[in-house]
Amino acid sequence: MSRDSRLARVVHVLIHMDNFGGVLSSETIGVLLDTNPVVVRRLLGRLRAAGYVQADRGPGGGWRPVKRLDEVTLLELHRLLRDASIISVAPSQDHATCRVEAAANHAIENAGRAATQAFEDVLGRVTLADVRARAARVAPAGQDVTVATPS
Repeated sequence: MSRDSRLARVVHVLIHMDNFGGVLSSETIGVLLDTNPVVVRRLLGRLRAAGYVQADRGPGGGWRPVKRLDEVTLLELHRLLRDASIISVAPSQDHATCRVEAAANHAIENAGRAATQAFEDVLGRVTLADVRARAARVAPAGQDVTVATPS
């Protein structure tokens, strides 16, 4: 099963954008995320469509945040990026008339809903500003997370 790291990557990028004063090119963000600028444009395109970032063209252009870090929760970003359930366990559809399968599916679906709700409850209480504050507290000695620059 592949793991979806888009939420962590978007949080990473938005905080660095804010730390750098706003504008970062797709190429610079690609270096930060160790990925291709095309992947960056695809990822940030979703955020642009939802009003979280803006893209400026031309010399000195790039991506910049539209909202302040304390205005954006991880839940908002998660919901924007989510294509599927966070739970990989799925009910079975092999024996639709079997009461045992139906009971097992019911238990699995209830657990999935509860886990998703708990996950989203936590994400809803965390802003990008909270993540940046934590990064500043846990940064290794001598490393300033607010001025880190891509190589």
